[in-house]
Amino acid sequence: MSSEPAKAPYYFVPAMSPWPISAALSLLVAMTGAAALVNDIPGGGYINITGILLFLVVLYKWFGDAIGESESGVYSERIDLSFRWSMAWFIFSEVMFFAAFFGALFYARAITMPWLADLDHKVLWPDFTAIAQWGNTGPAGVVERFDTMTITLPTINTMILLASGVTLTIAHHALIANQRTKIVIWLFLTVLLGATFMGCQIYEYVHAYTELNLKMTSGVYGSTFFMLTGFHGFHVTIGAIMLTVVLVRVLKGHFTPQHHFAFEGAAWYWHFVDVVWLGLYVVVYWL
Repeated sequence: MSSEPAKAPYYFVPAMSPWPISAALSLLVAMTGAAALVNDIPGGGYINITGILLFLVVLYKWFGDAIGESESGVYSERIDLSFRWSMAWFIFSEVMFFAAFFGALFYARAITMPWLADLDHKVLWPDFTAIAQWGNTGPAGVVERFDTMTITLPTINTMILLASGVTLTIAHHALIANQRTKIVIWLFLTVLLGATFMGCQIYEYVHAYTELNLKMTSGVYGSTFFMLTGFHGFHVTIGAIMLTVVLVRVLKGHFTPQHHFAFEGAAWYWHFVDVVWLGLYVVVYWL
């Protein structure tokens, strides 16, 4: 188990690092490949995958350096405070990210759909129908008929994700009490519940495409549904990776009851993901 050093610098300034420029270049490669891929340029997919793999290697090395600095005792309370502010602003940026998509969903459902279905627009789109769940018929048959999602599996997924928030809180309290075995058990259960959530979402997507004919091209309903739930699933995956790294660090004896911000930062992110899902569950599946 790591111990708190006798004295840390007033404010630690790291040495020159190759990782920021390496991260930027790897992302440039990944985005170049993505642009080539969507424009049907040969080799775009391979370039994209190469950039992503390079970026993951950079993150592994970069985070490894940060963990080494933390465990060597060079981080003072001021560094801890800067990390907390950074994580708080990062989560705020994610809140704004999802707010934009929730805003698009609200605009499409509450403003655009009734507007296009009023009497004036019947002349332009006589075959258009706006129903409670955004409509599953498009103007002049442009959008193939599809069925909207049911709430059975999302309800199960909601219980799974809320349960993961409970197990993570128990693990946090165990860390404060310095109960290492209890931390490992409950943190592992949290990661397992997150993986189960993602498995259910993958099954839901397969069901949507193969049985409901619900796709990204299924009008505004399909595009907003997959955009919101897909990005949330991506955030769950990132959060599960973060918690897995924290679990490995716990197994290596890292963290103390007084100093464990890496654990807390990952927990903040996970609870944020929980709250976003509650909004998705109500707005996308219920309303």
